[in-house]
Amino acid sequence: MFKERWSKRALNDFDEIIEFILTKWTAKEALAYIEKVERIISQIRKTPEMFVQSIKGKDIRKCVINKQTSLFYRINGQIIEIITIISNKQNPKKQIIS
Repeated sequence: MFKERWSKRALNDFDEIIEFILTKWTAKEALAYIEKVERIISQIRKTPEMFVQSIKGKDIRKCVINKQTSLFYRINGQIIEIITIISNKQNPKKQIIS
């Protein structure tokens, strides 16, 4: 099984999303989101090529978490690098992923 490594940007994105959920809804929804992300990452660690390659780069893959957010990652040897989590409502031209 692959290991995961989160970039500083991805950790910051994740924290901001959780804070946003907590301001708009309840801890129950925040926990549900956290659990969903954990399940998705577990799936990625088992089968890293299961999600589509992003148009942002051939080595970057995109996983839609829900209709509001997507997770971008790359496979680097036996490491899954979580690059960022972005809003799907953001203008695609402003989505900087590297």
